[in-house]
Amino acid sequence: MQALFIILGALGVLIPGLCIVSMFLPATVKVVRVRSIPASLSVVFDQVNVLRNWEKWSPWHQVDPKMKLSYNDKMSGTGAGYQWISRKRKVGKGSVTIVASRPYEHITIEMQFMESKATKGFFRFEPSGRGTHVTWGIAMEVGRYPAAKIRGLMLDKLIGKDFEKGLENLEKLVK
Repeated sequence: MQALFIILGALGVLIPGLCIVSMFLPATVKVVRVRSIPASLSVVFDQVNVLRNWEKWSPWHQVDPKMKLSYNDKMSGTGAGYQWISRKRKVGKGSVTIVASRPYEHITIEMQFMESKATKGFFRFEPSGRGTHVTWGIAMEVGRYPAAKIRGLMLDKLIGKDFEKGLENLEKLVK
């Protein structure tokens, strides 16, 4: 009986404590990775701007090379998009659409993973020395509920390594 009171007491402190802490956490979480790739700006940009190229470097395509893909009519630039369905839990189903593309500067995408709401992603390209400085990131609205904000803290650990792997793959592809 004493153990039950200890557990209930701990929960009575922990749950309100987490709610209070979550009030100070942001409702938007960002994940950003940067890599300098020793290739021309046009070569690197085209690997991202042409969505069929993602099959060659995207970390999720490597997790499930057999995922079903369906592309829309536009192959690159603003309006290009594709949907996927995978049996692998980590990949699941979703879609990517390029919502803005300024050649050799930036690409803005909208991603839908599983049943979650759409997330904005971006790629920025800048010339640097002997190559291209690439920034890949997302900004995800996690909401204002305590559990969602706390889960948002783990987003960087969940997909940050995927972004790093994708940029590494992109570098290997264009070398």
